[in-house]
Amino acid sequence: MKRYLVTGLLVLVPLVITLWVLNLLISTLDQSLLLIPESLRPERLIGMRIPGLGVLLTLFVVFATGVLAQNMIGGRLVLMWEALLARIPFVKSIYSSVKQVSDTLLSPTGQAFRKALLVQFPREGSWTIAFLTGTPGGDVANHLEGEYVSVYVPTTPNPTGGYFVMMRKTDVVELDMSVDDALKYIISMGVVVPGPRGMPRPKRGTETPAQIKAGAGK
Repeated sequence: MKRYLVTGLLVLVPLVITLWVLNLLISTLDQSLLLIPESLRPERLIGMRIPGLGVLLTLFVVFATGVLAQNMIGGRLVLMWEALLARIPFVKSIYSSVKQVSDTLLSPTGQAFRKALLVQFPREGSWTIAFLTGTPGGDVANHLEGEYVSVYVPTTPNPTGGYFVMMRKTDVVELDMSVDDALKYIISMGVVVPGPRGMPRPKRGTETPAQIKAGAGK
């Protein structure tokens, strides 16, 4: 009975958590329907609520904004909007900070969170996984001797919290591991071990003869 219960949990827990996250995400994005006049909302037109319609609306708004910002007229409008926000006290500091972070994280050419690293933290001899976020700049770089890198050390099982640390480049090890695999490794607290090229390693005792032979040849 214990084996059946554990097997049932292994099947249902990931499914329930996935459905819960999807429901939370869809419910949140459906709030964008409040931007539509009440007379044009699905509840008024067809008499029922359509889950997920807000997701489509949000995607359309994001896509349309991107298309508008890419052309010459839209680009000028964005610059005018940013210039207007830059003149508003308090709003200016918030908007500029958020924009710099988003430009760094979301830009296709940015290097933030593009590499997984192995670093010694919180003390020498204790290793953990971190992510490269860039290099120290400003007056901070003037006080650091040698080549340093900026890294983010996430906590587990919630990687949204963590520590920002500047380390010598020679003290960090770049991993042959994707960011997604590194996050899975952190969130699972080391249970889900990524293998070479992002492939999960088979559990001990379950390797196939080909995998055993391949491992012995390394």
